[in-house]
Amino acid sequence: MPTLKLTFPGGRYHATPTGHHVNEGLVEWPPSPWRVLRALIATGYTTEGWSALPPEACALFDQLASVLPEYRLPPAALGHSRHYMPTGRLDKGRESTSLVFDAFADIGDGELWIRWPAVLGTSGQALFAKLASNLGYLGRSESWALAEAVSDEAPLPARGRAFPHTAEDGPRRGYEQVFAVAPEEPARFAAWRAAEVEAAREALANADKKPTKKALQTLEEELSAAYPVDFLDAMQWDTARWKAAGWSHAPGSRRVLYWRPSAALEVAPLQRRRPTRVGAVEVVLFALTTPSGSRSALPTIARTVPQADLLHRALVSRAGHSSTDVPELSGRSEDGTPLKNHRHAHVLPLDLDADGHLDHILLYVPQRLSAQALRAALSVKRTYTKGGVGELQLAVAGRGCVEELRKLDGELGRSIGALLGPSRRWISATPFVPPRFLKKRGRHTLDGQVLAELSVRGFPSARVEVIPWSAENAHLRHVLRHRSKERAAPQPPIDAGFILRLEFDDLVPGPICLGYGSHFGLGRFAIADSTLR
Repeated sequence: MPTLKLTFPGGRYHATPTGHHVNEGLVEWPPSPWRVLRALIATGYTTEGWSALPPEACALFDQLASVLPEYRLPPAALGHSRHYMPTGRLDKGRESTSLVFDAFADIGDGELWIRWPAVLGTSGQALFAKLASNLGYLGRSESWALAEAVSDEAPLPARGRAFPHTAEDGPRRGYEQVFAVAPEEPARFAAWRAAEVEAAREALANADKKPTKKALQTLEEELSAAYPVDFLDAMQWDTARWKAAGWSHAPGSRRVLYWRPSAALEVAPLQRRRPTRVGAVEVVLFALTTPSGSRSALPTIARTVPQADLLHRALVSRAGHSSTDVPELSGRSEDGTPLKNHRHAHVLPLDLDADGHLDHILLYVPQRLSAQALRAALSVKRTYTKGGVGELQLAVAGRGCVEELRKLDGELGRSIGALLGPSRRWISATPFVPPRFLKKRGRHTLDGQVLAELSVRGFPSARVEVIPWSAENAHLRHVLRHRSKERAAPQPPIDAGFILRLEFDDLVPGPICLGYGSHFGLGRFAIADSTLR
C-alpha cells in the first residue's frame, strides 16, 4: 500500500479548506486527498519534464483516486498571523492596506502519514517514491514539505488516526467529523460525464428547430470547455478555468466525511502565565567571586548583615513591582504587615573555607519558594560590597531542599553540614543580638529570649550557656550588628552581641538562626565541634 510520510521544515502547514475564504482563519486538516494528488501531479510536471501525463502516471493516479486514504496526524495547534497588504491606492495621502489572515497548523517537528489502501505495481511504486522525494510543498507555497515513500510493511503510528466515514467505520468517542475533498472515482466520473454530455445533446436535438451544423459544433465546443475529458483532466484545471465554466466547485471532485481526533487541531485562547509549583525548593546556594578572582577582595565576615541586606533588596526588586508580590522573600503579607513564625527568607552569608571572607550566601526559605521568587533568585547575577561600590559576582552553586543539601560531598559538603546538622550541641557562628531589651528576670532575660525564639521556630528547649569573649572568638566582636540605617530598617534595641552554646537533649537539625537580624545572618549557629564561621 503506498504510504507517504511528510514533515514540514517550517513547522507549519498552510492550507485553506475548499469553499472558504482565507480570512475565515480555517485550516484544512488533514490535507484533503484532492490536494495531495494535485501536489504529486504538479511535482511530476516541474521535476520530471512532463508535457502531458505519461501512461504510468495515469495508471498511478487512477489507482490512488479510486480509494480514500487514511491518515496519522501529529499533534497540531491552530495559529495565524496578520498582514496588511498594500492595495496600490491612496487614501487621504497614504497607501491603503487590506488586512489578510494567514492561518496555519503549528506542527513543529511532527510527522504526517498518509496511506492509500491500494496495491501498486513495481513501476507505479517507483514513480510514487520519485514524486514523493521531489515534493517541495503541500498547501500554499509557504507550506514547505519534505516527503518520502515508506515501505508497505512500516507500521503506522498508533495515535492521531483520521479515517473516512463508512458504514463499517463510523463515529467513535473522542472524534469529530470534518469535510474533505477527494477526486471522484474514475469510473463514476466517466459515467457521469457521459450522461451529462448525452443529456445536452438530446436537449439540443429535441429543440423546436432542427439544429444546424454550426449549432452542433458550438455545442461540442461548449461541452469540451465545461466538462473535463476525464478525472485526471479535471484535477489539472485551475480555479479560474472551472469558475469560468460556471462550476461552483471543481468538476471531478466530491466532498467526503472524515473522522479525526477531537484534539487533532487544538484551538484555545492564550492563557495567562500561572505560577507553577516548584516542588521542594527551599534553599538556593550562591557562590561569591570578585571580577578579578581575588579571594582576599571578598567582604569579611564583619559585613555579614550588610551583604545579606544588599542581596535581599536585589531579590525583592527582581521578583515584582511590589514587595507583597513575593511574601516569602519580602517577609510581608499582601496588606504589608510583617509575616510571623519566621517561615520567610533567611539570607545567610557564609565563610565556608574559614579564611575570614564571605564566599557563599545561602538563601533559606522554610515555606519554600514560589515560581516567581525562584525565577528572581536565579536571575540575580551580581551584588555589591563596601557601601555598594565594589561589585561581586553571583553564581548558583546548588538549589533544592535542605535534605538534598545535606548530601553534598567533599569539603563543601562538610562545611554545609556544620550549618545544617543535625547535632545536639550548637555554638554561635555569628553573634546573637537580643530582639528585645534585656531584663534581669522574667521572659525578657537573655535565656528567656533565646528559649522563646526556639519555641517560635519549632525547636525544642535547650540549655543556654554564654561563652565569654576570648582570643578564639574575638573575630566575631567586629561583626556589624545593624542593617542599613539609611533605609530606616529596624535597628536592634541594644547594640550588644553574645556568643552562645546551645545543648539539646536530642539531635536537632539546622539551620538555626535566632534573635535580631536572624534573617540577615546574625544569630546563626553551627555544630559546636565544627570550624564553620
